[in-house]
Amino acid sequence: MMLIKNVHGNTVDYLGSAIVAGRFGATGLMPPEPLLCEELGVSRTVVRESVKSLVAKGLIQTGPKVGTRVCPSSQWNWFDAEVIGWQAKAGLTEDFIRDIQDLRLIVEPAATRLAADRATDDDIAAIEAAYAGMVHAVENDGDYVRFDLRFHQGMIRASHNRMLEKMEQALGALLRTSFEISTVKKDGPRNSLPMHRAVLDAVIAHDADLAEDAILLLIDDAHKDMAHVLRSRRRMPTTGGTARSRQPA
Repeated sequence: MMLIKNVHGNTVDYLGSAIVAGRFGATGLMPPEPLLCEELGVSRTVVRESVKSLVAKGLIQTGPKVGTRVCPSSQWNWFDAEVIGWQAKAGLTEDFIRDIQDLRLIVEPAATRLAADRATDDDIAAIEAAYAGMVHAVENDGDYVRFDLRFHQGMIRASHNRMLEKMEQALGALLRTSFEISTVKKDGPRNSLPMHRAVLDAVIAHDADLAEDAILLLIDDAHKDMAHVLRSRRRMPTTGGTARSRQPA
């Protein structure tokens, strides 16, 4: 049973990566089922179930007269961690970076203002712990991104807005991608610590205006770091190992 699950997962990953990388064209037809089975060395059941998974992610559509066709990227589920991982492997674009920046500018300043008004002692303790983890990671070459993500998720949770809290679950993969890119820049994490501290201090002081200004500065700095990494043409990181990289076996 585990073997079947692994084959299915690897097939989804292989096809998803190929779609996002443009192997079948922007809105092209995918090969028919028998050819996919032969190419991947898997059964028709595995291919059919994998196609269902990709349909659910918005990557493809199927029909008796149109076959299996790639959907425009505007229809893809950009809150899906695997879709983001496949895009990271294919190569991040300026448009993708811009979209992340736009989303952060829409969501995080509002959430941080609410956090400054509504954060409880437990909320602040959780964000303090995340910040301490970031400092420790910088000083000891640890997993900075994991604690950076906790910091920002903690801010959204501290808004005590159920809609934003639900959105935070969907935003996780996108935020992780943003942080993994921006922290590639030399000394990026270390230089961002004072800006994170300023956001936290403003929330602790329950100063909504100061908290909003601080998070806007932090987001802008992260965007500049991402743009720097993109211009450097370095290999973009994947999103926390979300997407698998091997062909079906």
